[in-house]
Amino acid sequence: MSAVTEPRPARVREMFGGIARRYDLMNTIMTGGLHHRWRRLAVAAAAPAPGDRALDVCSGTGDLAFALEGKVGPSGAVVGVDFSRRMLAVAKQKAHRRGSGVEFQWGDATDLDFEDDSFDVVTVGFGVRNIPRLQRAFAEMARVTRPGGRVVCLEITRPERQPFRGFYGIWFDRLVPAVGRAVSRHGSAYAYLPQSVRRFPPAPELARVMEDAGLADVHYRLLAGGIIAIHRGLA
Repeated sequence: MSAVTEPRPARVREMFGGIARRYDLMNTIMTGGLHHRWRRLAVAAAAPAPGDRALDVCSGTGDLAFALEGKVGPSGAVVGVDFSRRMLAVAKQKAHRRGSGVEFQWGDATDLDFEDDSFDVVTVGFGVRNIPRLQRAFAEMARVTRPGGRVVCLEITRPERQPFRGFYGIWFDRLVPAVGRAVSRHGSAYAYLPQSVRRFPPAPELARVMEDAGLADVHYRLLAGGIIAIHRGLA
């Protein structure tokens, strides 16, 4: 881990609450729309089947939860949890417009309010880098996943190879904060983004964190030249 200060939950909650209404727009701008494809690939890695129960942790405005719902079908169930009530409000509005049955509720990723072995699939997308107790969060995901179930993490990571490493530095350190200031009144939230990525473990280290949390057969796939990683482990 780098020496960058760990995120304070109250500050992170306030930041994400402030950008909730612009969150989807900024994701599209920052990724050129590729975040939709990355979520589809994360769902494919989780491999939910019709009738499965799925949990999406740090669900934000709900896009990953909705993608899971499309796979588990009407006989399955999806729950999305987040610690930002404003993000959840946006997710619930989207669910209403879509006629979705996803259940969105407030929750702490390091203390999930579910029984052991409650879900077939657990996902987290672009959220764990904001959690100080990372191993604890994955241990909770492993706990609520049935034996043999899948835990999948979709997250920004740091590319090691050029030219992607140079592009990453320009894009995340300079352009993303600038675009955030132009689009949102809460530009500081987008200055926080590169800080959170620098603090976050690189892909091989994150795999070890997941293993230490009790997950087995952990492997990962790098996308977009190593800027995005999808990790999967078995409970």
